Amino acid sequence: MNLQYQRLQEMCDSLKLISVAQGYSDLAQDAVKNQVSYTDFLEKLLEAEIKERQRRSQRILTKIAGFPAIKTLDDFDYSFAGSIKKTAIEELRSLSFVDRCENILLLGPSGVGKTHIAIALGYLATQAGIKTRFITASDLMLQLDVAARQQKLDHFFKRTISGYRLLIVDELGYLSFKREQANLLFQVIAKRYEKSSSIITSNLPFGQWHHALGNDAALTAALLDRLLHHSSIIHIQGESFRLRNKQKAGVINFTQTKKEEEKYDELNPYLLSQVYQFHPRILKSVSNFSRC
Repeated sequence: MNLQYQRLQEMCDSLKLISVAQGYSDLAQDAVKNQVSYTDFLEKLLEAEIKERQRRSQRILTKIAGFPAIKTLDDFDYSFAGSIKKTAIEELRSLSFVDRCENILLLGPSGVGKTHIAIALGYLATQAGIKTRFITASDLMLQLDVAARQQKLDHFFKRTISGYRLLIVDELGYLSFKREQANLLFQVIAKRYEKSSSIITSNLPFGQWHHALGNDAALTAALLDRLLHHSSIIHIQGESFRLRNKQKAGVINFTQTKKEEEKYDELNPYLLSQVYQFHPRILKSVSNFSRC
């Protein structure tokens, strides 16, 4: 190792130019061989450094997000969600809803791909340099309860709630919360309102959300008021892909009942107005939902 090479390595280490340190020797030899200009050589060095930093950032953001698995929109099987329009999902690829601080709500029965779509959009966000967090509703509530008992809610809201441009809350409605817990969830939505984006998945139509939120109709109305004001609603119908696979294998004999399908037909302004006496802007948002 000559002294100049050692000095260059030390300078790269000092400036944290990891890719330059690793690749400049090969690029320098290539530049001499092909008579590349100094500026072109420098451009290639810096371009390699930028790309490597982007890759490192993507890896870190993906790890921070806490996805249970990596899913992509390309892997999504639309045949299991017969009612969904592919164009409605593909339009979300641009992630413009994050720039507009809008929310995405994915509604439908278990096993139709709500979580897959939510993770896929979250993964796209991390690859675009957007700080993202994935968490189930039950885990979020557990963390909120702990923070409340330790009197650290302000710190939790600042670090976990406001610290992410995209927050994905999965499986809202599978477990019922007490009224105090529902109030904590309301604070989560309120603090992010018009400041950042959230993706919510739920097995319940809006007309039944109060059952999962402490049977508090007023609080549920206030939560939906903020959640739906700037939002896109994707309503997915279809058979559970998990149960269908088992049915094909002869493990179970599963047929989705008409009652289960009709449950999601409750998603309409009339029902919501009867249950909650919603504000006009909620009714306007819901009446324009994407019934995919």
